[in-house]
Amino acid sequence: MEKQNLKAWLYLLPAILFLGCFLVYPLIDVFIYSFEESYNFASQTSSGVGTYNYSYVLRDPYFLQAVKNTFLLVVITVPLSTGLALLISVGLSSITALKNLFQTVFFLPYVTNTLAVGLVFMILFKRTPYTDGFINLLLGWFGASPVDFIDGPYWAKMFVLCLYTVWVVMPFKILILTSALASVNRSLYNAARVDGTPPLRIFFRITLPMISPTLVYLIITGFIGAFKAYSDAVALFGANLNAAGMNTIVGYVYDMLYGSSGGYPSYASAAAILLFAIVFTITCINLLVSRKHVYYFS
Repeated sequence: MEKQNLKAWLYLLPAILFLGCFLVYPLIDVFIYSFEESYNFASQTSSGVGTYNYSYVLRDPYFLQAVKNTFLLVVITVPLSTGLALLISVGLSSITALKNLFQTVFFLPYVTNTLAVGLVFMILFKRTPYTDGFINLLLGWFGASPVDFIDGPYWAKMFVLCLYTVWVVMPFKILILTSALASVNRSLYNAARVDGTPPLRIFFRITLPMISPTLVYLIITGFIGAFKAYSDAVALFGANLNAAGMNTIVGYVYDMLYGSSGGYPSYASAAAILLFAIVFTITCINLLVSRKHVYYFS
């Protein structure tokens, strides 16, 4: 038994070393940086140790705006993208003609470069001196006034960012949910139909419980992914997200390190630790809640 345990640890050793070097050590290093006040990256020195970096970040209006944007993005896009993906997956599982074609079409945005998709969205929504954009053209047909979705009001920019995020993340969820629906035992559906069970009751009593582990996985990873959003906003509003008022927490960390206001690794580290604490807390809450609503079948 001891030899088997030793052999197992030897197999795990490369992964442990990799995770230790590229995950555990950087996390500890960032945590230390976050408490070093007035840290000078060139001389590797600081003026002292304390919590000033956290107090500065929590009072920084750019960080507070980034937190607001990130939370709105998470609250709107994660439930919306998961719900739409579930409806589309159920529809794809119910059809037979051209099923593979539809699956390919819905999966295409996932394999397309996000910046390229963002450029297309910007062209569709952006107003220029020569045109109001394709979306405003459609709105004009219904008598609505043109809206500058890229450089205009905050709600318009957030609408475009949420729509873009849903568009980008939904194909992966459709793929996973379609696979989960295909693995459901068909005899359960047949027995329910023989008993005359309505389709809606079948969905809530059979389909949802059977795919609930997959749904929880998508929700948790969706929350984590949405909290790490950055490239989506850059693709739509450019690199200066603070000027556009559309920065995210990850964008704030990047700006503190490399942006126009960069050169402050201590502030960036404090913001990164705060983001880690937020994501960790919400993930734990999701896991605790899911224990009562997830069904595992052997």
